[in-house]
Amino acid sequence: MKTFTAVVEKCPDTGLYVGYVPGFPGAHSQAATLDELQRNLQEVIGMLLEDGEPVLQGEFVGTQLVAVG
Repeated sequence: MKTFTAVVEKCPDTGLYVGYVPGFPGAHSQAATLDELQRNLQEVIGMLLEDGEPVLQGEFVGTQLVAVG
């Protein structure tokens, strides 16, 4: 079993959750709920892995809090 870190955001215009795996082209999806997004990402990543092991173009490291002003 492989694991990937997905970044999840909520679109203010549509209210949908948007998820993507940084550095993994094509590994993105959207959904109305977090559970649905999880299933969608599992499906799309599974399909992408059918083409072989991905060469990731980047690696998720983390987040930083940036204070301004």
